[in-house]
Amino acid sequence: MSGTIPLCLNNLIAMTHLGSPQVTIQSEILYVDVDYTGDGNYNFNLSGTFDDHLLVIWKGVEQEYGKTLGLLKVIDLSCNKLSGEIPKEITSLQGLITLNLSRNMLKESIIGEIGQLIALESLDLSANHLSGEIPQSLSGLSFLSVLDLSNNNLSGNIPSSTQLQSFNATSYSENPGLCGAPLRKCPGDETPNPPNTDNTENDEESFKPLCFFTGMTAGFLIGFWGIFGSLLVNRSWRHKYFQMVNKSADWVKLTVELNMGKLHRILRLRG
Repeated sequence: MSGTIPLCLNNLIAMTHLGSPQVTIQSEILYVDVDYTGDGNYNFNLSGTFDDHLLVIWKGVEQEYGKTLGLLKVIDLSCNKLSGEIPKEITSLQGLITLNLSRNMLKESIIGEIGQLIALESLDLSANHLSGEIPQSLSGLSFLSVLDLSNNNLSGNIPSSTQLQSFNATSYSENPGLCGAPLRKCPGDETPNPPNTDNTENDEESFKPLCFFTGMTAGFLIGFWGIFGSLLVNRSWRHKYFQMVNKSADWVKLTVELNMGKLHRILRLRG
């Protein structure tokens, strides 16, 4: 099929209501069953009913539905040559469970009111020419379990929500301008690089000798002024200190002279 999607989709009244009053879809079958009763009399059975069964591709898996067929409110126009925009009128179908418009030539952006399809469980808009950003309202579809927006021209940040971030990257792939989880980070969302550990180690190594020399200088000043400052302030201590120094010097001098005298005597005896 080609052309645009008709705007009169909102006339599908059965898809505007949540749930379905008729879970089983019954079809009337017309046939002729002639029963001869004798004496030239015949009984004619002209109709009957049949419970419809249908093979439906539901969330990527082909399954047969019968007793619950009436609950499947599905629009599948995939693999055609449809063009133009996705009509806003489709958002009035609040009972819609699956919408598949993939592999067409649809363009423009995804309608911002798509969040009104509150019962939607599967949405496939892949392989079109859709552009612009993903509408924020899409993150409000709490029943959405299948999503495929791949192979379009979508751009911008994927709206942040538990719902949209739960899908893997293939749901958004082949959209060069699209960014955000689960795809690559958007510009501006990148965290600054951590400081270089090598520089930190160099700073620590240069800090160690600085601490050593600072501590040594402080210790020398405290020790020097702790001893000599006390001698300068206290006169009696100062006198005793110099007496001790003089006695120590005399003792050293005497010890050296005695040892020198012994050394001379030993040398004479050997000579």
